[in-house]
Amino acid sequence: MADSTVRRVVTPPERHVLIFDGDCGFCRFWVARWRHWTGNAVEYVPFQAAEGAQRFPDIPRERFTRAVQLVEPDGRVFEAAEAVAHLSALGGNRMPLRVYSHVPGVALVSERAYRVIADHRSVAAAVTRLLWGGVAEPSTYARATWLFLRLLGLVYLLAFWSLGSQILGLVGHDGILPADRYLAAAHALPGLERFWMLPTLAWVSQSDVWLRAMCLGGVALALLVMAGFLPSVALALLWLTYLSVSVVCGEFLSYQWDALLLETGLLAIFLAPGTKDHGPSASDPPRLARWLLLWLLFRLMVGSGVVKLASGDPTWHNLTALTFHFNTQPIPTPLAWYAHQLPVWFLKGATAGVLAIEIGVPFLIVAPRRVRLMAFVLLVGLQALIALTGNYAFFNLLTVALCILLLDDATLRRRGVIRGERVVARGARRRLLTAVAVLTIPVSIVAFTGSLGVELPGSALIDPLASLLAPFRSVNTYGLFAVMTTTRPEIVLEGSDDGATWLEYEFKYKAGSVRRAPPWVAPHQPRLDWQMWFAALGSFNEERWLQEFCVRVLDADQQVLQLLERDPFQGRKPHYLRAVLYRYQFTDWSARHAGAWWSRERVGDYSPVLSVNER
Repeated sequence: MADSTVRRVVTPPERHVLIFDGDCGFCRFWVARWRHWTGNAVEYVPFQAAEGAQRFPDIPRERFTRAVQLVEPDGRVFEAAEAVAHLSALGGNRMPLRVYSHVPGVALVSERAYRVIADHRSVAAAVTRLLWGGVAEPSTYARATWLFLRLLGLVYLLAFWSLGSQILGLVGHDGILPADRYLAAAHALPGLERFWMLPTLAWVSQSDVWLRAMCLGGVALALLVMAGFLPSVALALLWLTYLSVSVVCGEFLSYQWDALLLETGLLAIFLAPGTKDHGPSASDPPRLARWLLLWLLFRLMVGSGVVKLASGDPTWHNLTALTFHFNTQPIPTPLAWYAHQLPVWFLKGATAGVLAIEIGVPFLIVAPRRVRLMAFVLLVGLQALIALTGNYAFFNLLTVALCILLLDDATLRRRGVIRGERVVARGARRRLLTAVAVLTIPVSIVAFTGSLGVELPGSALIDPLASLLAPFRSVNTYGLFAVMTTTRPEIVLEGSDDGATWLEYEFKYKAGSVRRAPPWVAPHQPRLDWQMWFAALGSFNEERWLQEFCVRVLDADQQVLQLLERDPFQGRKPHYLRAVLYRYQFTDWSARHAGAWWSRERVGDYSPVLSVNER
């Protein structure tokens, strides 16, 4: 432990000097790292060198062999953990020194920890190489940021392209839930409140042309981001545009990946360069923006894991969730059928693995370089498995994009990274980023802990701020499949001319014909097909959108019928319409060899019989 009284040298140096053991690999690694933090403020000298121990003859040689010595320009000498704390302050981080100096017990524990490491330097060096690799420089993230922004631009492109192909059938003038009727009803809100509660560019116009124009504009802006042209401006407009279509599309754009895209998109504005993206050799991004995105990744993953256990759902507690999941998820892929056939013991182990990755691995976000790389592999591997067995729109790609921010330039150097200098966002943009952090961090913390069933002291003070930000849908909670569905109810829509012979409408992607294979559809999301899956879990009277959909089908509205795969009446109006509930189940191997992917049994009527005259 360092002496309780401050030691001094007779001949002080002109600048700070750190004298270390040049034969110690652990010491050399951290000295190389400290050089990047302190720059020219500190001179680093091995005590074995001629200008080392001999330079300060009033320091006993055994002290050099026992611990690092930091000699100050005023002659003071600090050693061991205390020297490291002062060195951190010289590198711009004064917190370790404050904690060391003012928190009772920290100095004692720090010095003893230093002594243990110093007495086992070879082990410490091996652990350091294992955790950080051979690169001592502090991590920078220019390349990861470049990749992240390209992937985010791609996600926006896919999201707007997918929505543009179906937006008129969903919320067009003749769609299921017309945007013009929705915003007309919002005029009941007093004064300017309607614009805050419903922040959308659709206030300009609710015409079909404008709805399509917003989607096409989103595609164009996404291409600008991918090209690196005015990325922060394009990202700001993308966020506003996606928020705009989310508002008017209501429940059709209420999925967790829509919320995740809005939150990611908002934070990415401050990560991106302000004017032109100069490629993977550009400057390091603002630290605060990157950490806000990693905090989002942490909340997404841990929230998704913990809510499964906090919900009390027995399938997660007894590890049988995946024995149901592949069969009951909204739109499985063909590989889901094969995954469903795996042994129960294997699926139980996979369930435990999912929970371990979602809950445990995100804590490695703050770990050293190689541990972060391991976290990246596990998190991305989980997303790949989810994407192979289920069609979850752009969710998996967007999550992978967030995971990219775990990789520093040293990890990606083999691909041609040229590391830029670390820079800090300046001026109005920096102040705006700070304001966003001040507003969103408390809200996200309270929302995150609340979703886990933990109420923080003083959380009620944050509620007004959370309500104020809620219309912008950019500070959210996450938690997919908190309760596992154990059966698969499916709504089959049938029309008739005489009330006796009924013909089925075929949807494009959801389970229908038992001989039709599950589709590969992601990253496209058929919003109507997804809504039908959720509607089957409820009742007809609770689903206003479904009632409106049935009216549109009775009217043979072409924009709505285009959302379907097959209209048995070939564009003319049926006299009657009904929804019937079936229970679907993946077949076994023998039935699959006979050509059937599904088996189904009728449960009963889901809706009353609807007719043109009664609607």
